[in-house]
Parts: sequence; C-alpha cells; structure tokens
Amino acid sequence: MSDRIKVLFLCTGNSCRSQMAEGLCKSLRGDLIESYSAGIVKHGLNRLAVKVMQEIGIDISRHFSKTVDELDEKNYDYVVTVCDNAHETCPYFPAKTSIIHRGFDDPPRLAENAATEEEALAHYRRVMDEIRDFIALLPGVLGS
Repeated sequence: MSDRIKVLFLCTGNSCRSQMAEGLCKSLRGDLIESYSAGIVKHGLNRLAVKVMQEIGIDISRHFSKTVDELDEKNYDYVVTVCDNAHETCPYFPAKTSIIHRGFDDPPRLAENAATEEEALAHYRRVMDEIRDFIALLPGVLGS
C-alpha cells in the first residue's frame, strides 16, 4: 500500500498540459505523489509536448490520451484541473477528493499562428516551465 498522495491532472483533451504535469510530477515528486492524467475527452498525445519534455530528459512518448472513465485508479486525494474547460466540466469525484484549479495557457492555441516549429516550441517551453514551477511546490500548495 502506497503512502504517496494520489493526484490526477485533468485537462480537456489529455494531449498536452495534463500529460506534461503527469510526467513532471513523476520525475520531480514521484517519491511523494502518485500522479495520473486524463481528459474530459481524448485528443491524442501532442507531439510538441513530447518534444519539449524530451529536451529536459523526461520521456512521455509512451503516454496516451485517456478519459477519467478509462483510468484504473478511481480514488484520488486531489484532482488538479489545468485548464478552464476541465475545471468548468469536471466530473464528479468522491467527497474525499479535493478539486484544485491551476489553469495554464494552451500551447497548441498559442502556437497556432507560429511561423516555424521553433517559434511554436517556445510557447510549449514556457507553459512547461510554468507547470514545472507549480509541480515543484507540491504537495504543499495542494492544501491551500
């Protein structure tokens, strides 16, 4: 039986932000937190999210997009919604589960008018860095 806190990172499509959060949490806080990610719907894993995570030595290439219903684990201590849509349409969780909203900009939306892949990656890197800064504060900020 694990004494680690169970945290689900929830986003709209489980393609980018929630996937990066799960990967960062496993890498930076895996000793304290058992992390998962899911979406309200499935959009597939975003290749640029995979690329920027690889740049910092975290491989999420084997992750896959999934909904909450597809997760084996159903009992979380915390659900962190990482986008406004997921926060507004968050599914029901048992009363013991605390829902926390920490929204991050959507890299694909920010990058949709990028002239080059490198320009697009800059948006992904910025959001990844913001997620990493949030993960670094875990689990302390979960109770606040």
